[in-house]
Amino acid sequence: TDGLTSLDRYKGRCYGIEPVPGEESQFIAYVAYPLDLFEEGSVTNMFTSIVGNVFGFKALRALRLEDLRIPVAYVKTFQGPPHGIQVERDKLNKYGRPLLGCTIKPKLGLSAKNYGRAVYECL
Repeated sequence: TDGLTSLDRYKGRCYGIEPVPGEESQFIAYVAYPLDLFEEGSVTNMFTSIVGNVFGFKALRALRLEDLRIPVAYVKTFQGPPHGIQVERDKLNKYGRPLLGCTIKPKLGLSAKNYGRAVYECL
C-alpha cells in the first residue's frame, strides 16, 4: 500500500470550478499537474499527456482547452528545433500555408471518410 499511496503526488488536482456564464450545466475547471509527470524538454510528451489522454475520456460529452500555463522553469528545458521552419518547408515543398501534424484517433468521433478528407486537405 505504501507504493500506491505514494502515487498520490502524481495526480492532477482540480483547484477550482466555476459555472460558465449564461450556460446551464457547463463549468470551467482549473486543473494543475505536477511537473514530475512530464519529461523535461519534451513538448510532445507534455501535450500528449494533457490533451491526448484527457480528450479521450468517454465520460465527458464536451471538452475544450481554454488556457495552458507552463512554468518558466519547465519552458527553459525545451531545446527548440535543430533548424528553422524554412528547412521543413523546403523538405516538404509546402509554402504559404500552415504545416500541421496530428495523430489519428478514431475514438474521438470522425468517420473514416471524414478523417480521410481532413488528411487529404492537409497534404
